[in-house]
Amino acid sequence: MMEHKLYIDGTWIAGGPPLEVRNKYSGEVVATIATAGKVEVDAAINAAVRAKTVMAEMPAWQRAEILLRTASLLREQADDIAATIAVEAGKAIKHARVEVDRAQSTFTIAAEEAKRLHGETVPLDAVPSGVGYFGFWTRRPVGVIVAISPFNFPLNLVSHKVAPALAAGNTVILKPASSTPLTAVKLCRILEEAGLPAGAINLVIGSGSTVGEWLITDPRVDKITFTGSPAVGRHILSVAGLKKVTLELGNASPVVIAADADLDLAARRCAFGAFYNAGQVCISVQRIYCEQQVYQAFLERFADATAALKTGNPLEDEVDVGPMIDSREIERVTGWIDEALAAGAQRVLGGERQKTILPPTILTDVDPTMRIVREEAFGPVVSVFNCPDFENALRQAGDSRFALQAGVFTADLDRAFNAIRQLNFGGVIINDIPSFRADHMPYGGNRESGLGREGVRFAMEEMTTIQMVAIRTRH
Repeated sequence: MMEHKLYIDGTWIAGGPPLEVRNKYSGEVVATIATAGKVEVDAAINAAVRAKTVMAEMPAWQRAEILLRTASLLREQADDIAATIAVEAGKAIKHARVEVDRAQSTFTIAAEEAKRLHGETVPLDAVPSGVGYFGFWTRRPVGVIVAISPFNFPLNLVSHKVAPALAAGNTVILKPASSTPLTAVKLCRILEEAGLPAGAINLVIGSGSTVGEWLITDPRVDKITFTGSPAVGRHILSVAGLKKVTLELGNASPVVIAADADLDLAARRCAFGAFYNAGQVCISVQRIYCEQQVYQAFLERFADATAALKTGNPLEDEVDVGPMIDSREIERVTGWIDEALAAGAQRVLGGERQKTILPPTILTDVDPTMRIVREEAFGPVVSVFNCPDFENALRQAGDSRFALQAGVFTADLDRAFNAIRQLNFGGVIINDIPSFRADHMPYGGNRESGLGREGVRFAMEEMTTIQMVAIRTRH
């Protein structure tokens, strides 16, 4: 069993009382990691502040080289990192490998964008008062960024905060989820080996109520980037003060199945999108709205595709669905399912909890007011609705306080553009599931799904400030 430390100012330090990290499938303790107290948090912030000038003045090519070396080291250590993700997050190893591949891409894209961060000239003489001036604006790093990441993508969601922050010349204090800190430790070791200066990345571990609160309220912090629940997002906004804030707060992701859709494709992709990582994905398929004339045909195909998924030990190559993150989350989701069944919903597929695993569950005859529909389930359960027509399906899909991403399956271009117009979501995915994400595209939600955008270039815009320069050329 490994004992891990905090990483502050380029040094691995012991910190406070150790936190146990468990194998999410077996429940056994696989490692411990030191926790941070107020002293360690202050030290991390001080280190990040001291390193601000070093990172801001580092040439773009040098930042790019560090990021490329990071991507290369991720590639070399891919098998070990994927196994770590499977153990500490419970993610099926086949999907953990994809996450490592994506993180390599995220750092590679960040290396490219580091060399493209620029401004533009402004024709100040477009107004009389600007005659005789030459104007341009450029982007400057905001400074110290606090990155608070969730358990479900312990590498790539961390990468989506750390890589663009470093590419733009910032320093970072990383607080990963306490249930999945080991992958973040490996990433910090890689960044250190890649040549990142001391203080540019700092790793602290602890609860949101202590470590998180100290970080988000500290006036030396210039920006917060957070992925998690709407409740915590609202709290951050209420206490952060005058800081830049990016929030990714989840979704109750809808899919619309038109009568002309490729039902085999839709069923196969919805089964993947609803249940990979045990449904613990912000853009997991949760609500499916199907036109009445193909409802039964789709439901049968979807149930068959779901039944073909294998549950079990995530370290086994053939496993599709592993454990949920902890017993408390299993009990919450099963409680919502039982609540829906008691109110008249029907279970098409699914069964009793198997220790740490909740089998993929399909519900029908659900009501939009049920918690399993209107709240983010964040578990392996999906509700399928029988809708009289395409317009009704669109209306129901859009009737949510969340608006991160939505999916629409149709062969009709007019219907596709109608859906794009009507669905006020951060992303609309045509002929695929809302779980689709390319790591360079803008990613983020509307309404209670968050503020700002991730995706490397767009995150870098959130992590910089515009500086306007006006030079008087005539006296």
